[in-house]
Amino acid sequence: MATRSDPSARSAAVGRAWAVLGVLLGALLAFALYAPARWMASGLASWSDGHLQLVNARGTIWNGTAGVVFSSGAGGAESISLPGTLAWTLRPRWDGVAAALQIPCCAPQPLQFRARPRPSGLQLSWEDGRSRWPAALLSGFGAPWNTLKPEGVLDLSMQGFAMQFDGPQLRLAGRATLDATDISSSLSTLKPMGSYRITIEGGPSPTLLLTTREGSLQLNGSGRWNGHALRFDGEASAAPGREDALSNLLNIIGRREGARSIITLG
Repeated sequence: MATRSDPSARSAAVGRAWAVLGVLLGALLAFALYAPARWMASGLASWSDGHLQLVNARGTIWNGTAGVVFSSGAGGAESISLPGTLAWTLRPRWDGVAAALQIPCCAPQPLQFRARPRPSGLQLSWEDGRSRWPAALLSGFGAPWNTLKPEGVLDLSMQGFAMQFDGPQLRLAGRATLDATDISSSLSTLKPMGSYRITIEGGPSPTLLLTTREGSLQLNGSGRWNGHALRFDGEASAAPGREDALSNLLNIIGRREGARSIITLG
């Protein structure tokens, strides 16, 4: 003969289940809110193959500080550290995450972007802004920069600039302009060699344009991004009277054709 279960026992069991669920949700929330900043540092180093590193990371993934090092790779011999520290703030939103990066050495105002997950990847939309970086940090990215060892100033401005990662493919939108001023290299005694501008225009078929603003080393060229790689064709030459001072550099950065050096990438 079947027996009826005790209502009070059922109520106690349900109460215990809700208590366990509450503990699990609380632990999950605490885990998400207080995940240490060093986890972000580890993930960023892995994603960038060691080229971008956060050192002495403190705080959480949502609010933290760290030093920034550009390296030629995991265990790379060439590493460049930015002066001061980076402070970041991440805020979850219904469609992703809003981020603010405070980099006193290089940006007068916080650099802000929004990260939005997409079915096949991730979209990063940057707020319009300007920043200034030492050209020496490029040496931390390995060849050919660690051979050229550039010096000078890099001024970056962005207007409606967005990057969308669709699996292995990268799509670009908006515009980014990089003004490289008073650039010099360890391969030439001529200091500075010149000032240059690189303009990236996003869209269905993003383009890159390199022009010389002024200087003894003349650089010009254009390229096109196909979603996976950059195809660039350009040339370098020396201003009249500067051929001897720039001859060694011209031999290295491209294929010599008389007084010109032909530069081809991709």
